[in-house]
Amino acid sequence: MALIEIRGVTKIFGPRPEDALARLRDGADKDRLLAETGHTVGLSDISLDVAQGETFVVMGLSGSGKSTLIRHVNRLIDPTDGAIRVDGADVLALPPRDLERFRRRKMGMVFQRFGLLPHRTVLDNVALGLQIQGVARAKRHDRAAEWLHVVGLDGYGDKYPAQLSGGMQQRVGLARALCTDPEILLMDEAFSALDPLIRSGMQDQLIALQARLRKTIMFITHDLDEALRLGDRIAILKDGVLSQVGTPAEILLHPADAYVEAFVRDVNRARVLTVDVVMKPPECRITSHSIDEALTQMRGSREAFAYVVEDGRYRGLVTRDALEAARRNRPDGGRTLREVTQTVPSVAAGTVLEVALPVTLESPYPVPVVGRDGGLSGILSRQSLARVFGEPANDGR
Repeated sequence: MALIEIRGVTKIFGPRPEDALARLRDGADKDRLLAETGHTVGLSDISLDVAQGETFVVMGLSGSGKSTLIRHVNRLIDPTDGAIRVDGADVLALPPRDLERFRRRKMGMVFQRFGLLPHRTVLDNVALGLQIQGVARAKRHDRAAEWLHVVGLDGYGDKYPAQLSGGMQQRVGLARALCTDPEILLMDEAFSALDPLIRSGMQDQLIALQARLRKTIMFITHDLDEALRLGDRIAILKDGVLSQVGTPAEILLHPADAYVEAFVRDVNRARVLTVDVVMKPPECRITSHSIDEALTQMRGSREAFAYVVEDGRYRGLVTRDALEAARRNRPDGGRTLREVTQTVPSVAAGTVLEVALPVTLESPYPVPVVGRDGGLSGILSRQSLARVFGEPANDGR
């Protein structure tokens, strides 16, 4: 379900944007419009949906329109044309008082430069949104202290922003945005000003928080690695135009145009993609407990082996030769399937390919991918890995 709906949003900066819009619709491009009218196209006909509970990353280089786009969602900027709905409400139709309430209660925002008030303590900075809402001092301080604990800043409530490192200040900004319990979190280049190590730590913290809170997050960045790490889906902007929207795997494996292809060319796919993207269903899955029934299930399979699933849980691998030998040696059916099932290396669902790659290359069989529930999610073969990395496989597996 889409919580945020953006339809045909165009933003033109200049003294007569409506006139420039007409020329844009008649086919004038961004450069021509600027040269002939002095108007700048910030966004051109942007349409996208952000689902409830997802982390949606908007990325692009400087001047691509990404920060302009996010400021339309809470109507810090009004579009020249288009529509924006949040949870079914027409944001552009909200009168000033309703718009103010909408911003306070529906959304939190985290900025690149922290935006902390230097004369307020850390605790009072975090509690600011609640104070604006009229929440009593004791209650808002209790809530603020809880969020400081969540972001790992216990004991810093009486400090001032200048006494904290950049990474700590950004955690204060994150706690402040979350303290009012907004449904939507807007993060505009939130980690861009941080040193690489601190930035990576903040990304880890956001991933952990999101797994617990399931907020709807719009995250702006110019860094593709950050986008691929954080985003459930990614929108790539170029010169105010939407180039592609997709999951990290779709962006990496199926770039929509030359611009996106150039962006992803040097990405280490093994560190970004997980086995879930590459795995395939096993050709034969045995769910029986008897040797004869297992052999029956294997008939018609091109493979000389199968994966054993018992009561919904993955148990191991069995070969056709082992099944036939068991039936010859004990024609009365004395041996059970479990006795001839062997253990082979497996990987957990969600494992990045960098970890799964050596296991797959060393295994004589496609590697089973096991889900959190213990079930067989799929198999990972050398052939499927070769397709991702663009190299021919050495054999048919």
